[in-house]
Amino acid sequence: MRRSDTERGGPEDLVLAARAAGVTDERVLAAVRATPRARYVPAEHAFRAYVDEPLPIPHGQVTTQPSLSARMIEALEPTGEESVLEVGSGYGYQAALIARLAARVVSVEIWPDLADETRRRLEADGIGNVTVLAGDGTEGAPGHAPFDAIVVSAAFTEVPPPLVEQLRTGGRLVQPIGTGGGEDVVCYRRDPDGLTPLRVLTPASFVRLVGRYGFPRE
Repeated sequence: MRRSDTERGGPEDLVLAARAAGVTDERVLAAVRATPRARYVPAEHAFRAYVDEPLPIPHGQVTTQPSLSARMIEALEPTGEESVLEVGSGYGYQAALIARLAARVVSVEIWPDLADETRRRLEADGIGNVTVLAGDGTEGAPGHAPFDAIVVSAAFTEVPPPLVEQLRTGGRLVQPIGTGGGEDVVCYRRDPDGLTPLRVLTPASFVRLVGRYGFPRE
């Protein structure tokens, strides 16, 4: 049953939602349990932080639904030793989850003010293994590459070539493939000759991936 707008809930509500969405990795579920989403949403939406739904942030963007973030992260199969690239920081919730499951995270956000928000919120949460960069995420983060895993939180019709180049052989990449507003979230593996699609995780709705190797900024 969905909580009313006056009920705030807590991380355990999102753990239950992630389980219901099919997440079984106990490390991922523990990261959801340990991460206070209320610290990673705009203050005016804090009362909805523990409802499993996207929330609006500036520039017409939205945060990813928590259970969907958990599914995407689970598909990366993190062991705790990885260097992970995140494209699209939002307000930092997904980066906070990954930070609890990997050795190092580099998060690239095209909107500088959102990158600043992500840095501030991660610092307030005591998370120190995330580097937040303001820039074009479709170009990856070549100065920090290669990466063992990459997660892209916006939709485009193909994986940007720089991301393929910066992913180690054997690494996994998860990205919504489509034009934005209705696409398939696809998990890939990097093989010696390029990306191999492994499976479609779920249909979903994401904002468009903007940048040199994505959609043009309007």
